[in-house]
Amino acid sequence: MGDAEPSKGHHVVDAALPPGLRESLITGRIHSAYLLTGSGPTPRDTALCFARALVCQAGASEAPCGSCSSCRRSEPGEPIALDGTGKKGPPMRHVGDHPDLLWIERGASDTRVRIGQVRAIQAAMRLRGSEGSHRAAVIADAEWLNQEAQNALLRLLEEPPPRTSLILVTQSPAGLLATVRSRCQRIGFPAITGDALEGEEAADIVDHLNRIATASVPQLLDWAESFRGPRAIAAAGTNELLGVASAWLHREICDASLAGRTDLDGALRAFETLQRCRKGLAQRNANPQMVAERALLALRDGALQ
Repeated sequence: MGDAEPSKGHHVVDAALPPGLRESLITGRIHSAYLLTGSGPTPRDTALCFARALVCQAGASEAPCGSCSSCRRSEPGEPIALDGTGKKGPPMRHVGDHPDLLWIERGASDTRVRIGQVRAIQAAMRLRGSEGSHRAAVIADAEWLNQEAQNALLRLLEEPPPRTSLILVTQSPAGLLATVRSRCQRIGFPAITGDALEGEEAADIVDHLNRIATASVPQLLDWAESFRGPRAIAAAGTNELLGVASAWLHREICDASLAGRTDLDGALRAFETLQRCRKGLAQRNANPQMVAERALLALRDGALQ
């Protein structure tokens, strides 16, 4: 679905760790849970880099060094396809072939990170690390944890095994329970509005959004109808719509504010609706077409003209 572990040959040793994570390594004050939030590939790449740094045998200021035996073992290769049900593939995989670094994300045909994957992580994290080393698990699609999976995750967050860290990665923390967020050390990354609006599919959505203020209700319903079909495909398309629409509306609000406009209440309400739609799509198994309808109607009502 477009979300994957960095490809083979991607040396995350070159990815600079933000000060908060580097300080954790240098001081040795490693938290049991981190929440990395932001758009684009940077949060995922940083999560991978930090996980590798936790088992690196070099000095904390240099980790991951890329040269020690642990770094060589954790070098990402071609990612193994995951299946949240565990029927057509494993529910989780190792980073490289390092036994103490784990990675989960949505399976190729899944619309959420499943509770079975969380339970697999729970069981693995309670094992002792090889040679007493740190263990870490990255949950790369944390916004796609439904409430049941998050409640299961809470048990691990509340009673973490010694020398273990969970690293949650999400575009927006809004879909996570407050009890999950409160137990994580949060590392935020700047929003990358431009990246979300790039690409052929995004350009087509933006073209429609630029004309949404004058669109009729039947036209919006016709657009929303394009998000019908198998749920995994429909949900991915709707999620793309919500992501592009959020970035587009954020840009519109910023431009209007810089121009001195103060009539932004409707646009701000529409932005809040988009975030609730994203949360509902991820957590509540909401119908993608109905989510799209709600989002598009809110965008039209809040359009800045």
